Amino acid sequence: MVKKLIIMLFPAFVVLIPTGISFGQSDNPFVSPVRPGDTPGTVAPAAGVPSIEDLMQIVDKATTDEEGEAKEWSTPVKLVIIFSGLAIVPSLLVMMTSFTRIVIVLAFVRRALTTQTIPPTVAIIGLALFLTLYTMAPTFAKANVSSIQPYLADEIDFKTAASRAGDCIKEFMLRQSREADLALFVKMAKIEPPERLMDIGMHIVIPAFIISEFRTAFEMGCLLFIPFLLVDMVIASVLLSAGMMMLPPVMISLPFKLMLFILVDGWGLLARSLSLSFR
Repeated sequence: MVKKLIIMLFPAFVVLIPTGISFGQSDNPFVSPVRPGDTPGTVAPAAGVPSIEDLMQIVDKATTDEEGEAKEWSTPVKLVIIFSGLAIVPSLLVMMTSFTRIVIVLAFVRRALTTQTIPPTVAIIGLALFLTLYTMAPTFAKANVSSIQPYLADEIDFKTAASRAGDCIKEFMLRQSREADLALFVKMAKIEPPERLMDIGMHIVIPAFIISEFRTAFEMGCLLFIPFLLVDMVIASVLLSAGMMMLPPVMISLPFKLMLFILVDGWGLLARSLSLSFR
């Protein structure tokens, strides 16, 4: 039963398994510090947060009796694990995929058009979700071939499958992250820059990826604002020269902005630009 519960939380383990290292930000995350008074050969307890491997061993030990036989958990404990995983997984998947950039740019477009709640928020989220599935399809396909299918065929264990899938997601995030953002978090973590980017831990890659996505999304949003801002300025100048100062320029500029957006096939152009913006 425990194995089934862990499989249900597979996306969370994919996110949190950085090849077995701890999330603690010490000077050297691979070596435990030696404290005064330790005898030679004694390994001090690891500093920082325990690794996911340690947590999995705790789960295995908690669900095994003294004779080594597995024991069932109570129903409330199973429900807590399931709902906790379901609460964490959406946030992890949203912040580690192309969803963040896409939904921010779509929100900028709606704001630039000044259509208030048109398209509605649910439509914006839905479009961002399916564009995310489209742009992440190569990454998911690679994870399926290298991780999920071998695990289902009993060719690899769960830890290896989660590590391979995590590497696929990490590779995607590293391609979208700026070197300056990665260097920033590596410096704040007080660790030596690794020789290969894939050796960087998830606790560094994820925040660097997020702020890189925010920067890219805001850059695209600002560029999208410029043509609509020019339309607003022209309409406001015409109304001011005609002496119609009491008439809101937004009411007059809205149809012109909508026509401009439709004539240039705005939605198709936007979907194409967003899809091609991911390396």
